[in-house]
Amino acid sequence: MVALPKHGIAGDIAFRAIMVPTRAPPGRTAGRGKRTRLNTMSTPIRSVLLLCWRDTGHPQGGGSETYLQRIGALLAESGIDVTLRTARYRGAPRREVADGVVISRGGGPYSVYIWAGLAMVLARIGLGPLRRVRPDVVVDIQNGVPFLARLAFGRKVAVLVHHCHREQWPVAGRLVGRLGWLVESRLSPRMHRHNQYVTVSLPSARDLSDLGVDTGRIAVVRNGLDEAPAETLTAQRSPTPRVVVLSRLVPHKQIEDALEAVAALRSQIADLHLDVVGGGWWRERLVERARLLGISDAVTFHGHVDDTTKHAVVQRSWVHLLPSRKEGWGLAVIEAAQHAVPTIGYRSSGGLTDSVVDGVTGVLADDHDELVGHLQRLLTDQVLRDELGAKAKARSREFSWRQSADAMRQVLESVHAGTRVSGVI
Repeated sequence: MVALPKHGIAGDIAFRAIMVPTRAPPGRTAGRGKRTRLNTMSTPIRSVLLLCWRDTGHPQGGGSETYLQRIGALLAESGIDVTLRTARYRGAPRREVADGVVISRGGGPYSVYIWAGLAMVLARIGLGPLRRVRPDVVVDIQNGVPFLARLAFGRKVAVLVHHCHREQWPVAGRLVGRLGWLVESRLSPRMHRHNQYVTVSLPSARDLSDLGVDTGRIAVVRNGLDEAPAETLTAQRSPTPRVVVLSRLVPHKQIEDALEAVAALRSQIADLHLDVVGGGWWRERLVERARLLGISDAVTFHGHVDDTTKHAVVQRSWVHLLPSRKEGWGLAVIEAAQHAVPTIGYRSSGGLTDSVVDGVTGVLADDHDELVGHLQRLLTDQVLRDELGAKAKARSREFSWRQSADAMRQVLESVHAGTRVSGVI
C-alpha cells in the first residue's frame, strides 16, 4: 500500500497520481492521473438501486442525502430506472416518486438495515417491496454501517462512503461505538474487497485507503451545487458583523464551538451576531449552552427553513463557520461561497481540506483558539474577507449536480462492465 500525503496541494497531486484505473475499459488505454471515459456499451444501465438510511425528506436528512437525491434525480432524467430504499419516518408514505426516483421506505433508524436486507432477498424470488426492481448496479451507501448488499448482489455493488466515522462512533456509546467501528474499519473493507468504492473528497479517499481499501477501486465524485435563488445574490450585506452556521444540529457538528467563539469575541466586536440555520435533536442543548454563555440575545436559531430563506441569511453574513468534527466534503462551504462568504473550519475534519482552499477561499484551524483567532481577523479585516470571498465565489462555479451525475454514471457503467475506476472523476 502506498503511503499517501495527508493534507494540502502536495497530497492532492500525489493522490491523483496514485489513484488510477486498475483496468482500462474496452477501447481505451488507462493513463496515469487521467479521467477514464467509457465507451457506450451494448447493454447500457437500465436500473439502479440505491440503499440509504435516510432520504431528503427525513427530519435528520442533510448534505449526504441531498447528494444522493440530486444525482439520483438526474440519473432518472437520463432514462435510468432509479429506486431508493430507505427508512420510514412519521408522515412518510411507504412508497412515493420524487424527482423521478421511486422511494421505497421501511424500518426505522436501525431496523432499516434489516428490512432492506429482507427486501433484497425477497426480490430475488419475486416478492416484497423491491420485487419489480432488477438493478444492473446497486449503490450501498455506508453511513458507518453498510447494508451488506454484497451478499445479495455480489460485484454489482458499489459502496458509497461520504466519510469514515472513527471520530463519531463514541457518541453512540462505548459498546455500540466499538462494534460500529469494528464493522466499518474491519468487516466492511474485507467484505467489499472486490467492490468499487465511491467517495466525495480526496481526504475521505485517503481515509478509506488507511482502512485497507485498494486505491485502484476508489473513485471520487464530488458534490454538485444547487444555484442560489437569484434574488438572494443581490441583497446587501448586514451593516453589522454576522456569522452564519449551516448545519444539522447534532453533536459531531460541534456548534458549541461557534457559540463559544462568539462569546469570546463579543466584547471586542460590537453587535456581533450568530445565525444558526438548520435543525436537529441537539437543538435544546445548544439553546441552553447559548444561555449559559450569556449570548442568547446574540444568537438566532432559525431551524429548518426553505432555500430562499437560507440563502437570504447567508447573503447578509460576513463569515461562514463550520466547526464540524468530521465532514466528507462540506456542501455548506460551496453554498456559502456562492454568496462570496468565506468559510472557517477545522483542518482535522478531513473533507474541508478539499472543499476549502486554505488561505484562498477560506481558512482552516488546528484548534479552537486558532478558529477564534481566524474569525476575529476576518471580521475585522474587510479587505482580506472580500478577497477570500471573491475567490470562493469564483470556485463555486466549478461545481454542478449535472457534472456530479455524469461522473457517477461513469462509475456505475464501469461497475456494470466489470471494470474499476479510481481518482477524481
